[in-house]
Amino acid sequence: MNNKKKLQFMTITSLLAALVVLLGVTPIGFINVGVIYITFLCVPVIVGALAMGLKCGLILGACMGLVSFYTALRAPSALVAPIMQSGVVYACILSLAPRFLVPLVTYGVKVLCEKWAGKIALPLAAALGSLTNTAAYLGLMVIFYRLMGIENPALLTTVGTIVLTAGLPEAGAAALIATPIVVALRKAKLVK
Repeated sequence: MNNKKKLQFMTITSLLAALVVLLGVTPIGFINVGVIYITFLCVPVIVGALAMGLKCGLILGACMGLVSFYTALRAPSALVAPIMQSGVVYACILSLAPRFLVPLVTYGVKVLCEKWAGKIALPLAAALGSLTNTAAYLGLMVIFYRLMGIENPALLTTVGTIVLTAGLPEAGAAALIATPIVVALRKAKLVK
């Protein structure tokens, strides 16, 4: 990578990382619907993976995970609080692991689908990247509840409700927001 490409990579990655932090520590990145939060935090991660590649996506996934961990330490949600009481390590894993899967799935779907799916490759990759975040986070939460012996009879109903009321809208929003951004970056010849 030549110096111009390195500078371009660092600049775009830094701007997207700053956006992750801004969305994560302010109300801008969340729409609160009762006890459910619809978040746009994974959109910059998805844009980074689609526009700049896997390395950028993984860096942004780490940023998202660290912001999520900070939020869990500062003000854990009602579902995360029992996990926090069982140990900060569990909350750290819960915050970070799903966020690394987002760019892996997003980039992987893009690479696989660009050859045969054409114009739907970007929105499909964005939507599946967002759904990966929801499924991995909530799935890991259910596993931790079981491993720790935390009784919550309403957990599976709550998780299902979150997937339908937050996960699916987040996936749609990711596809609608990330796709034109990546297309615009390509047209401006800032990315390939």
